[in-house]
Amino acid sequence: MSAKLLQVNYKFAGTRAEYEAANLPAAPQIAGFPGLRWKIWLMNEAGQEGGGIVLFDDEAARQAYINLVQSVVQNEPGLSDLSIKSFDVLEAHTAITRGPIEHGVPA
Repeated sequence: MSAKLLQVNYKFAGTRAEYEAANLPAAPQIAGFPGLRWKIWLMNEAGQEGGGIVLFDDEAARQAYINLVQSVVQNEPGLSDLSIKSFDVLEAHTAITRGPIEHGVPA
């Protein structure tokens, strides 16, 4: 079974500094999310768009995270235009190109 990847993007209100300050406390909680291998946080300051690329052990963990993200965006007035895309990882190909698919911090 291949690892499960998630691409999440959304618009945010305010400045980058406000966004970073508001989200930094969530990073340790997200790091402890069951089945999460890693998350790369994304920022497009000019477009006021944030998000992440997140790798999970399995589909159940990915779906649980999707449910969490949908709830957060729906209940946070400063967030909008949620886009979620799910992918399987081609692990043999990714290993050859040094993709960070193992547990731990991305290379």
